[in-house]
Amino acid sequence: MADITRDPPRSRRNGPQRDRSETGSVASRPDLISHVELLFFAYRDFTGDPDAILAQYGFGRAHHRVLHFVNRNPGLRVANLLEILKITKQSLARVLKQLIGEGFIVQKAGAEDRRERLLFATVKGTRLAERLTALQVKRVEDALSAAGPEAEAATRAFLLAMIADVDRQQVEALVKFAPEGDKSNEEDSR
Repeated sequence: MADITRDPPRSRRNGPQRDRSETGSVASRPDLISHVELLFFAYRDFTGDPDAILAQYGFGRAHHRVLHFVNRNPGLRVANLLEILKITKQSLARVLKQLIGEGFIVQKAGAEDRRERLLFATVKGTRLAERLTALQVKRVEDALSAAGPEAEAATRAFLLAMIADVDRQQVEALVKFAPEGDKSNEEDSR
């Protein structure tokens, strides 16, 4: 599934006017161009190992994202998953149908509102989600270790700053941060 968003990029929501940074010469900032390129390469490698495993199931990155957030948030409402992923209902429906059909996720009606659809990872789904996450955690752990003792806090601040202002508070509420300096098993923080 492609990364299809429901909303246009924030910088283009108010018509064809463009911010100066969009029309300025990128050649004047080679230091930042190199950061953009590093993000491309880091993302390629961050997703590469899980992609190989997902391909064995006929799954792609969309399946990975859905499985990840459902596994991390048992009972997640479909509506909330749409908000998190910023994809269309149609795109999510296709991916969910496959994950449910192959026994990785189950869908249950809400206790108070039977129309509400709640999602849960099955044992099979949890195993796959944790296998994929372990690969990515190892890559992040190795990179932070190589970058030095200050890297964890700086990386967290940088990544949060990369998130659009309007979404940052929602993301911070969703992401389960371990307390500063706590390197214990993240299972404890669930």
